[in-house]
Amino acid sequence: MSKPDLSEAIQDYLKEIYKLQAAGERATTSAISRRMGVAPSSVTSMLKKLAALGLADHAPYRGVTLTEAGGKIALEVVRHHRLLEQYLAQTLGLGIDAVHAEADRLEHVISEELEARIDHALGYPTHDPHGDPIPDAALNVERPELRSLDALAPGEAATIKRIPDGDAGLLRYLAELTLLPGCLVTVRATAPFGGPVTVDVAGNEHAISRELAGQIGVA
Repeated sequence: MSKPDLSEAIQDYLKEIYKLQAAGERATTSAISRRMGVAPSSVTSMLKKLAALGLADHAPYRGVTLTEAGGKIALEVVRHHRLLEQYLAQTLGLGIDAVHAEADRLEHVISEELEARIDHALGYPTHDPHGDPIPDAALNVERPELRSLDALAPGEAATIKRIPDGDAGLLRYLAELTLLPGCLVTVRATAPFGGPVTVDVAGNEHAISRELAGQIGVA
């Protein structure tokens, strides 16, 4: 079954299930519902459809896993999305807060030929602007082991490798603080009882929430 035979909704579900699995999370009905902003009943209906198509295995109350066929389609969509994000940022100069939504609109419609041309024009990038790995043409994908920023001890420094990609407002905030992939960050203090993490980046100190620090991958 080729990707063009499938609806955009099916492709979107496969992509989100893949991203949950890649993050080491269970792809439960509630988790998918939160990520996609749809009702749990709609998720349940779609998961049954994916199972009937042979794209996913769904066990009630235990979540869903992609089959080999479903995983391949998800990786194709992810490749399109992340290549487009990199193209929009690197070639057209779109802000890091804008590329995700634009790539969401374009990922289903670009041809394989255009995908290959974009890949070549960019020099075969391995990561998108948010630091997520881009599957290569053979759909192989690297998954580097990253630590979360909140796991660093005071005085410890690391390079930011990945930031969350879905919330434009959050991305604008991170850009204002220069908390972006490639930037060196040093933890100055970690408040007790789940309090904020104070970091130094480019000579400026900022206090960010523990939750946000946990979403920033460093190495």
